[in-house]
Amino acid sequence: MKKSLIKLWVSFAVAVVGIMGIWVWMQEPRVKQPISQVIEQEELAEVERLNQQEEQLYQQGRYAEAIPFAEKALAIRKNVLGDDHPNVATSMNNLALLYYLQGKYTEAEPLFQQSLAIWKEKLGDNHLDVAKSLNNLALLYESQGRYTEAEPLYQQSLAIRKEKLGDNHPDVAMSLNGLATLYYSQGKYTEAEPLYQQSLAIRKKKLGDNHTDVAVSLNNLAAFYKSQGRYMKAESLYQQSLAIWKEKLGDNHPDVATSLNNLAAFYKSQGRYTEAEPLYQQSLAIRKEKLGDNHPDVAISLNNLAELYSLQGRYTEAEPLYQQSLAIIKEKLGDNHPYVASSLNNLAELYSLQGRYREAKPLFQQSLAIRKKKLGDNHPDVATSLNGLALLYKSQERYTKAESLYQQSLAIWKEKLGDNHPDVATSLNNLAELYRLQGRYTKSESLYQQSLSITKEKLGDNHPDVATSLNNLAGLYYSQGNTISGVGLLSQGLEVEERNLSKNLIAGDERQKQDYMSKISGITDAAVSLNLQSAPNNLEATRLGLKTIFQRKGRILDVLTNSLQILRQRIDDPKTQELLNQLITKGTQLSNLIFKKAEYFPDSKVYRELLTNAETEVKGLEDELSRHSAEFRNLSQPITLEKIQQQIPADTALVELVRYQPVNLKTPQNERFGKPRYAAYILYQTGEPQAIDLGEAEPIDKTVEKLRKYLRNSKVPLEQLQRSARKLDEMVMQPVRQLLGETKTILLSPDAALNLIPFEALVDENNQYLVENYQITYLTSGRDLLRQNPKNNRQTPLVIANPKYEQQGEIVTLDNYRSIDLSDRVFLPLGGTQVEAETISQLFPEALMLTKTKATENALKQVKNPDFLHIATHGFFLSKPKSENSTDIDNPLFRSGLVFAGVEKQQSGGDDGVFTAYEATLLNLVGTQLVVLSACDTGIGDISAGEGIYGLRRAFVIAGSESQMMSLWKVEDEATKDLMVAYYQGLKAGKGRRDALLDIQRDWLQEGEYQHPYYWASFIFSGDSTPIELNSKVKS
Repeated sequence: MKKSLIKLWVSFAVAVVGIMGIWVWMQEPRVKQPISQVIEQEELAEVERLNQQEEQLYQQGRYAEAIPFAEKALAIRKNVLGDDHPNVATSMNNLALLYYLQGKYTEAEPLFQQSLAIWKEKLGDNHLDVAKSLNNLALLYESQGRYTEAEPLYQQSLAIRKEKLGDNHPDVAMSLNGLATLYYSQGKYTEAEPLYQQSLAIRKKKLGDNHTDVAVSLNNLAAFYKSQGRYMKAESLYQQSLAIWKEKLGDNHPDVATSLNNLAAFYKSQGRYTEAEPLYQQSLAIRKEKLGDNHPDVAISLNNLAELYSLQGRYTEAEPLYQQSLAIIKEKLGDNHPYVASSLNNLAELYSLQGRYREAKPLFQQSLAIRKKKLGDNHPDVATSLNGLALLYKSQERYTKAESLYQQSLAIWKEKLGDNHPDVATSLNNLAELYRLQGRYTKSESLYQQSLSITKEKLGDNHPDVATSLNNLAGLYYSQGNTISGVGLLSQGLEVEERNLSKNLIAGDERQKQDYMSKISGITDAAVSLNLQSAPNNLEATRLGLKTIFQRKGRILDVLTNSLQILRQRIDDPKTQELLNQLITKGTQLSNLIFKKAEYFPDSKVYRELLTNAETEVKGLEDELSRHSAEFRNLSQPITLEKIQQQIPADTALVELVRYQPVNLKTPQNERFGKPRYAAYILYQTGEPQAIDLGEAEPIDKTVEKLRKYLRNSKVPLEQLQRSARKLDEMVMQPVRQLLGETKTILLSPDAALNLIPFEALVDENNQYLVENYQITYLTSGRDLLRQNPKNNRQTPLVIANPKYEQQGEIVTLDNYRSIDLSDRVFLPLGGTQVEAETISQLFPEALMLTKTKATENALKQVKNPDFLHIATHGFFLSKPKSENSTDIDNPLFRSGLVFAGVEKQQSGGDDGVFTAYEATLLNLVGTQLVVLSACDTGIGDISAGEGIYGLRRAFVIAGSESQMMSLWKVEDEATKDLMVAYYQGLKAGKGRRDALLDIQRDWLQEGEYQHPYYWASFIFSGDSTPIELNSKVKS
């Protein structure tokens, strides 16, 4: 539960803005030689034309394109005027400036120096052009971290300008701004602030409130206030600065990119990650377009975006950005620049977060060495490196070394930033954590409380760092056995996390949401573990553990479902519908590409590029749609046990199974979590929750896999299967039954591998299947009970069955099983599905039936809100590809699905007959009461602890359906047909959606050819179990 500090370079970035206004132009002199006068005047007139083109490109931020014009202008002036003319110095200055802006510092420095020398010689030491030259050379040195060389140049420039122009001239403001930025870079904050304020006041007075130089001062003063933790002042100034830049320079200027970058960094520091990301991305895009891919400012944008991703737990996205940033900075600035130190430190922090300490240590050490050499021993950035290295030693249990470094770090931050800065709070928190691990609880408590107080004061009550402080202080009290205080503080910390979780799940694609949930999974485990391992008899701890599960288990599924439901209902919003249509189109294109082999394309690189582009487009659209549906936040209500209890029927128990890792707070972070375990929480309509630990997960998971193997094979003797089913029951459900008493109706929310087995097939101590005595309905989480199911605007029921597949080749192993390996691309007809569909159509004449050539993927995509949807065809689930070069991507929703008429091996555009689970998420099934997938493997997928199964079952929930009936293994065609016919007969008779299946299962297991659980336990029901209500209209 540590808090890491990662230093950003926003202050360095703004220095680029500080050079605005130093572009120098001079009137060309009259040439005296009469013979060559005309020619030379023509050449100098050419210089003026070059200068105008150069200036235009400069103002547009097109620096690389301006350089050839500046080089040509310099060459002409040298030829006409000689090497030492003041106008030659002007051309040198301008070319040097362009090199500087391109990050070509070695090319810029000699030109700045030569320019300065000429002006001094020709104009005298105190000329204003000398002041400009001194200022520019100082800026170059500052950018290279050569602060001791830069400071006297800034001071000389300021003195000349004050003498020549007076104290209130805009050029004096420029020198004040540059000197202030230098002091800020060195951590000399008390010297920097008054200079920033003087500079701003002069510029406003002399240039007006909306001048770009005013924007520079606003931006730099905002950065200063941010570094001081004075956030309210900073935000307003950042926004004013950005508005001026956009108005004066247009949306795509590099200075606008800098302003966007800095405002994004401010939002990040506030924990406002969803607001920060689009600004960072805009900044990066502008800088790449205007400055090229290898500019230092591009490196800054890459670094800052990576740091944001790291804070969100998106480590795989962060690492390559950090590495790209480091490579650019080293290439452009050399190995020992302070920027390099920052980049090394940030990459080391990322490795530490991932437990990659051996990779982190040398980077921390290199960063510290560079910073000490360039910035001195007492710079805040040195404190950052010391803090990171201390964290590393703490993880290695080298506590003495860690303590010394933490104390040095704290002393520097206090000296440079004051006692109440957020970085000081971070340092206090980290030192407190070290003392807690050493059992020095009194010292630890005092520092934790100081850290919490500062963090609340400076960042507000709901900042992520406040949650960290509260959780850490709770952990201290738990370590001391003070359960009451620990539960209270942990509850507060979790509430703050919940507020931030709601904000951060709004934006981004599903993978981004998964990463964020993963980042906070440790505290989820802690809430459950501290209840079951430390305080099993404490009612408040039990309530907190279950509440945390309700808040987080199945959370992403809930967010996606609610978000898409809102968007689908906004039919009066053209933008929303356009985005949805674009996502459907791009999702189809991506799905089609995945199921085409690379050899079907002229070049495998072309195929890979198409696939990558399609993935990027889909991800972007998902993010945009997530943000577009942000108003669903207003519909979200806090989760409470009482609200869920109100939705639990009488005489029914909600059984919430959870996989968690026990937490030992007395060990270092990298050793804190033990082997995964399972637990069960039981909640009734009234009364308090109960909890029980079920033991280590590994033996349970192995038993699950063994039972699944037996269930999938009808030839396994019943006695052998029942022994395995009994063993799993002893591990999981027998302990639960001790808490259930006489309750026979269960709302069951499995977790992890337990999602893959039908609990009805478990065998109790009386050698009876659970289905004989219990009615089980499956949920992803108890929070499913709070989901609202719209009943209006439902359409005619739809039955799709017996597609006419395009056969290509000989079938060898599939027989009449409703599942298929797509690598063969051979699809045999399933005769039972035709009978199945016709029987359903007879029972429900209002249903629309599509079979044979009409049973197409395109037809399914056109459906909207049918009363029920029945699909009988081949289903598939493909394992995760092992090869890095596989054309199948990692998303499991693209590896499971259904096949329809028109499947062709080489079809590349439009619908290809392969309907993936991802495409199913985009169906409009809001209000659809029931989806039945009469195919094999439709209920399985990749397992995600806390999120259920990633496959068709999840997809049809996201699409909006109220309930689903799907299969867990391959089922013989005739048996499936018989089960489905009986099921719909039960629905027609008015039975509940769950009861109709339950009656079949109880009937079949008694006797006959379907007595084996292979037949009757293959399908499971999840969702709303009440009877379906059909509209009275009949299809025409």
